[in-house]
Amino acid sequence: MTSPGMTDDLPHEECGVFGVYAPGEAVSKLTYYGLFALQHRGQESAGIAVSNGKRIMVFKDMGLVSQVFDEATLSSLTGHLAIGHDRYSTTGASVWQNAQPTFRQIGGGGLALAHNGNLTNTDEIEELLAAAEQEDVPHKDKMDSSNDTALITALMASYPDGEPIEQIALDVLPKLAGAFCLVFMTETALYAARDRNGVRPLVLGRLENGWVVASETAALDIVGATFVREVEPGEFITIDSAGLRSRRFAETDRKGCLFEYVYLARPDTKIAGRPVQPTRVQIGRQLAIEYPVEADLVIPVPESGTPAALGYARESGIPFGMGLVKNSYVGRTFIQPSQTIRQLGIRLKLNPLREVIAGKRLVVVDDSIVRGNTQRALIRMLREAGAREVHVRISSPPVEWPCFYGIDFATRAELIAPGLSTEEIAQAIEADSLGYVSLAGLHMSVGLDASQLCSACFDGKYPIHIPHGAAAALGIDQENA
Repeated sequence: MTSPGMTDDLPHEECGVFGVYAPGEAVSKLTYYGLFALQHRGQESAGIAVSNGKRIMVFKDMGLVSQVFDEATLSSLTGHLAIGHDRYSTTGASVWQNAQPTFRQIGGGGLALAHNGNLTNTDEIEELLAAAEQEDVPHKDKMDSSNDTALITALMASYPDGEPIEQIALDVLPKLAGAFCLVFMTETALYAARDRNGVRPLVLGRLENGWVVASETAALDIVGATFVREVEPGEFITIDSAGLRSRRFAETDRKGCLFEYVYLARPDTKIAGRPVQPTRVQIGRQLAIEYPVEADLVIPVPESGTPAALGYARESGIPFGMGLVKNSYVGRTFIQPSQTIRQLGIRLKLNPLREVIAGKRLVVVDDSIVRGNTQRALIRMLREAGAREVHVRISSPPVEWPCFYGIDFATRAELIAPGLSTEEIAQAIEADSLGYVSLAGLHMSVGLDASQLCSACFDGKYPIHIPHGAAAALGIDQENA
């Protein structure tokens, strides 16, 4: 992710969630490491809520996990169950008030909640809350944040005292539309839920004396948990002293995010049983079949382009090489770059290896093109370093539509692909040639039926209704879809 003030031309990740119920374990530290493993999903803020059975303690702040938490803080967060959150904002501003987990009083105790995804019916949720306020239901204290997570928490807290939390959840969850993976907790129990379409990943793992839920299997690996299964779309899970219980709040209609396989998920993660790394290699092979070119070297844009570049090199027979060095420490920064540094743009993140690329015809493999600014700057940098030709290959189809399910793409007006041919985009980014993997080729590489995947950002076919105002602005007729 680029820093504030830099050329910001990436699809931003949404969020990462983590929950653990493990009596006798240092659950705050397990959550810290789980969030660390999910840091790629959000770098704006991080938070952990922990319960010792009597009270919930929440600590959250702006910044990376390693910036927010230290040994002293984690040692003070004692208990036997915890939830955590890495945030990138898709709704609500990037401010402390919107950091998660959220917390509300509910009944005689507390409720902490963390959310990955994006609701598409926030207007309806606000109407439900307004109706509850008119009925003078307790616990309607003013919300101090502006995101859809706060709406979910407030709606759950709007029920009368004494209502069992499981019953509240089973009543609230069917009212939520869009993409959501939730982990939430009371003083004594951990809960998890996934929307009926399973847009975002959520998995269940087993510790020797407890359970873990997380956005990706990589987080289970980091904390030593054994993968058990996915949390099923439309499933609601309770974990407490009596063990694990599962109930359905909606029938499954799987529409997993296709872009998770291209870019969002860690390469060492599995989604719907598909390991991401070999899937991305296969996408690169498919890209080489669809868009071959005579060249001397295949180089990735690290690191998200690396697996597909390996696949392209293997299929084409063109040697693979690392022609770009990435500065791994360029992440979120609170220091605004000067005008001089801002003009350097992509050089803060990537630097060419001149001795590798000089005089070469290059195939440069990247995961996506959003606005095109980054690719244009990168191609100019490679030519300055001596590249003879630069052929760009992209391991996803053209991004032509915004996402309403948890990825912060540019608006459609800001995207480079709508209205332009591939040749025109190649001219705009100053590439010698450009090739995107086809949507059919991407589906084939992933190995799941297209009916089980959401590809709305590529084809404009939204499987879940989006807000009516947004649909009208985009010219989408949802009533006849």
